[in-house]
Amino acid sequence: QEWQNPFASWDPRDFCNISEIVLPMDAYWSPPVFIMERVNGQNPELNYMVLMHNGSFNSTRPFQVTLTCSLIILKFPFDTQTCNLSIASFLYPAVTDVVMKTRRTPAEMMKDSQSFFLTDGEWKFTNLSIIEYAEVMDDKGFSVVTYMISMERRPTLYVLNLILPTCALYLLDMAVLFGPSSLEEKINFQIAIILGSSMLAVILNNSLPTSSNKPPIIGTH
Repeated sequence: QEWQNPFASWDPRDFCNISEIVLPMDAYWSPPVFIMERVNGQNPELNYMVLMHNGSFNSTRPFQVTLTCSLIILKFPFDTQTCNLSIASFLYPAVTDVVMKTRRTPAEMMKDSQSFFLTDGEWKFTNLSIIEYAEVMDDKGFSVVTYMISMERRPTLYVLNLILPTCALYLLDMAVLFGPSSLEEKINFQIAIILGSSMLAVILNNSLPTSSNKPPIIGTH
């Protein structure tokens, strides 16, 4: 966070050329912000800010939070999800008091996010876009900055563990059904196919999130 306070400025030549100082967060006013999609998380322990001689405040506070996100898993495991992270200030109206702006462009933040994001996880970070707008509540507009984060699922593990075994079971099913084997052998093999499909369905049910309105296509066939 960066903000300006013209009442907290000084001339460094009058104070031994001191151009910046470190102060606790409660020493001066700081803009209170809220994450709208936040469920829980840890508050930062770094409660300090840097004050420059020109009245510019700088505060870097790392947050680790859990957010809510509506997932659409119809195309699982080849799905792409977009989750929002909205930062708002609901204590001060945007028109008269606080207007939040992003310091860096989406391309710069995209580059930084890719450098910090884990590269060997289930998700691949694909895009980041920023929307700045005013949220109207009780006839007052409040400044909101929304980061739209797009992620693409890496499907290799699910293809090897779910799709290929399922296709193999159905191919064997068709081969036995139209094969020259006896009826008793066909029935026994069909029972084995049903048991194998049931086990794959259980594995798929444990792997999928439950926050989707539509089930995946692989789970409905």
